[in-house]
Formats: sequence, structure tokens, C-alpha cells
Amino acid sequence: MKNLKISLLLAVLLATALGISSCSDKTAKTMEEHGNPATENKANTRADQGMEFTLFTSATELFLESPALVTGEAASFAAHLTWLADFKPVSGGQLEVILAGGNGPEERFVADAPATPGIYKPVVTPKQAGSRELTLVLKTPQGEIRHELGQVTVFATMAEAANRDAAQQLRDDGITFTKEQQWKVDFATAQTIKGAARASVSGNGVLHGHPDAEAQLTAITAGQINAAGSFPHVGMSVKRGQILAYLAPLLGGADDYAALEASEAKARIAHAQAKRERERMEALFAQEAVPEKRLLVARSNEQMIAADLDAATRRLGQYGDSKGGIPIRAPIDGTLAGVKAAPGGFVREGALLFHIADTRRLWLEVSVPENEAARLGKPSGVWFSVDGDERVYEFEVGRNARLIAVGGVVDAVTRTVPVIFEFSDNAHELRLGQSVRAWVRTAVANAEAALIPASALQDESGTTTAYVQISGESFERRIVTPGAQDGAWVEIKAGVEASERVVAKGAYLVRLAATKTEASGHGHAH
Repeated sequence: MKNLKISLLLAVLLATALGISSCSDKTAKTMEEHGNPATENKANTRADQGMEFTLFTSATELFLESPALVTGEAASFAAHLTWLADFKPVSGGQLEVILAGGNGPEERFVADAPATPGIYKPVVTPKQAGSRELTLVLKTPQGEIRHELGQVTVFATMAEAANRDAAQQLRDDGITFTKEQQWKVDFATAQTIKGAARASVSGNGVLHGHPDAEAQLTAITAGQINAAGSFPHVGMSVKRGQILAYLAPLLGGADDYAALEASEAKARIAHAQAKRERERMEALFAQEAVPEKRLLVARSNEQMIAADLDAATRRLGQYGDSKGGIPIRAPIDGTLAGVKAAPGGFVREGALLFHIADTRRLWLEVSVPENEAARLGKPSGVWFSVDGDERVYEFEVGRNARLIAVGGVVDAVTRTVPVIFEFSDNAHELRLGQSVRAWVRTAVANAEAALIPASALQDESGTTTAYVQISGESFERRIVTPGAQDGAWVEIKAGVEASERVVAKGAYLVRLAATKTEASGHGHAH
């Protein structure tokens, strides 16, 4: 019974003890459970040893667990592969394990497909003992991705593998958050980078359309709105000159088609009479039968009547080829941001009918508080966030934005100074009139700062923390000292090094997993 209890205790320790590599170094560690290996039976001897790797490429993360390699012994690998684009499991492709170098022939072992999404389980049975280079190659229709893990030792015998690290002690593996857990939630890590942390001042912002890319169409007279085909709706794209609707003035009114037609005809008749009178006066003046004054009066009358004819013609021309109403045309290319009329509805003169905006070009007006205005200088850019959206929108003057103006007067009511930027929104992700919380960049605070995503920071009862990935499934809680936030990134003055990776999405879930890890131990089995 005593031996059985000891064996069970050893088995529990084995289940919780996994080796660990650094986040990016090509390192491998062997590990052994507590106790004398000589007392273990043969079935447990292989479980005493193991290797663990974590390696990042530009496209994937590899987390590999395997037993120690012994010649002639089958070792079942558990290779966890994650796409860094979305941190979801690799679900297809072939995985090839290569052992090379050490003055021995190359040995290749293949898993044609993942055993489960993200986890390949190739069986490796090495023949050559000694130091070997371990490489895992993922082959997909899009190409090959090589994971070069560096040197590993292939032991000649099981006893040699068991004795090599008998003196090595187990260490705390940190917070366990398995790949299977990571793949099921919104999770991502990001490497700490070196970069410039720029200071900024905050303010409330509002998005406007560009003044040359916005138009409001109003009724030039009272009348009825008639459709010109399909009636316009909000969000509809329109082209310059496109007829949106017709405005039919009230019958009998000054702008009624019949009245305008009659007015134009009268003006044309009057102009013809004035022309004949001017020609008659010119002939008489040439014969010295009338004074020059009468000729000048005739010419002046003709010019005034010609102006009346031109005005009447233009008023009538508003109808174009349609006698049913005045066509309402789009003056610019853009999108209908507002429709205030309905087909068949009556509108008064001056009423707003359509609001057109080209939302590809926007102005952001940021109201900077008076007490921060002195720090503005010449703003170099702006970044902002929108309620309900985790994304950060960043714009740099001279790269993807233009500084329009920095106000020189403090608003008497709001006690703020306006700062206006222009930028493009070709994806149409933002809305006119939308309120945002914005930060205007003013200067570089630290040109060589360690930066991590702002989403990685956690507030734990007033203490700012981040969770650092120390292996594929192991994490460490760090107390950090944040500095200036610059867009989606925040400066870290202490707590995280530039070579380390932090949890950028799902940090709270890792925080919850810490409690479970403390209660139940570390590690897991696949």
C-alpha cells in the first residue's frame, strides 16, 4: 500500500511538471520528477524525461511537447501550431519532423494531418544517437514554414536519459493556460517592441465632412416632391448631376411650369419688340432724324428686356426636359447621409430635402482644454477611439493625415481650443457627427521606449499588471510601471523587457486561470 501511494504521488508530480523554453530562443530543457529513477518501473521510466519548445515564426507559433529521445524508442510528439494572424489552431497541412547533423544521416518522420485542430502527433523513432538538429516543417498549399528548434540530444539508452538530469529540480511553471483554452476564446499575444513614445493631450472630438465634400439640398420653392425612379434612401451612393427627385411647384404659383412658360414667352416677345425699336432708332439716328438720346434709351431698354428674358429662360430651364417638376440634382459625388423628404409629400420653401456627404474625406475637430493648450505646439498627429469599438484609429501628419488648423482663440463657453485634422476613410468605418475621445500628439517623450499593447494592461485593485508568456502554455504575472500611451501602444518603464511577449487579448482570462493554477497545480496532458 505504501509503495502504491508513493507511485500515485509520483504520477501526480509527473502530470504537473512540464519543461519550459523562453518565448523566442531555440532552447530545450530536460526535466525529471522527484525521486530515485532506479526505483521506478520500466513503464514509467520514459515519463521521467521530456522536452518542451516554444518558437515563433512570422506566421506561426509552435509549442512542442515530447518525451526524451532515445534510439530505437518511439516518442510521440505533441506539436501545437497556431496561426499568428488570428491565434487560431492550424487545421490542415502536413507536419514533417527532421533530425539532422551529428555526423549521421537525416531522419524524417511525418504526420499527414493534425490529430485534432492545432495538434499534430508525429511518432519519432530515432536511430542515430548524439547531438542532432531538430526541425519541424509545416507544409500547406500556401507554402512551407520551417521551425528550427536547434540541438537536441538523442540518448543511446533509457538509463542514460534517466540519469542525465537526475539532479535537476522542478521549478514553478507559472500560470497554466493551455492551447486548447487559448483557441476557444478571443486571445492573442504580442512581442514587446522598442519605439518612440509620444506625449499627447486629450480632448473630445467630433467627425465632420470635408467642407467641399458635403452638400445640403433645400427646396427652392414650396411644392410637391415626386420620385425620379427609385426614391433615394440613406446610405445610397450618388453621382454628381444625378437626379434625385422632382419638385413640382404649387399650381398657379410664381414657379408653376405654366406660369414660367408664359413668363418666358412674354419676355421673348418684349425682347423682339425692343430689338426692332433699337434697330429703328439706329436707322433714324443715321439720317439725323432723331437725337442720340433716343437711340441710347432704345439700346438700354433692349438690354434690360434681354436680362428679363435670360432670367425667365433660366427659371424655366430648371425643369429641364420634365414638365412635371424641377429636377433636384446631386451637386457632388457621395453618399446620402440624410433624406428628409418623401415621394408625394409637400415641402415648404427652404426645407431641407437631402444631405449628401463624401465620407471618404473627413475632418476631426478636437476640443483641447484650455489648461492643455500650451502643450500643443505643432501637433504631429492624432489617435482616437470610438465607443463600442476596441480599435484605435491613428493618423500621422504628413503620412496619412493633414493638419488643417490649430485654433488661436479659446472658446468663451467651453474654454477649449479647436485642433482640426483631415484624413481619408476609404473603408467607410466612421460616421459623420460621431463623437470620439481623441489624443493629439505633441512631442516625443522617449525615443527608445519599451512598448506593449495598451490592451495588455490590467488594473488589479489599483496595481497595474501585465501577463508575460514564458512558454506556449505558461504565463507570469508582472507588476509594471506604465508611461505615456501612444495610440494602441503604451510605454512600460519597468516590469517587461523588450524581448518578451505579453498577452494582448484575453489577459483577464489568464488572470482568472491563475487562481485555478494555484489551486490545482500546473501542466496538462494531451
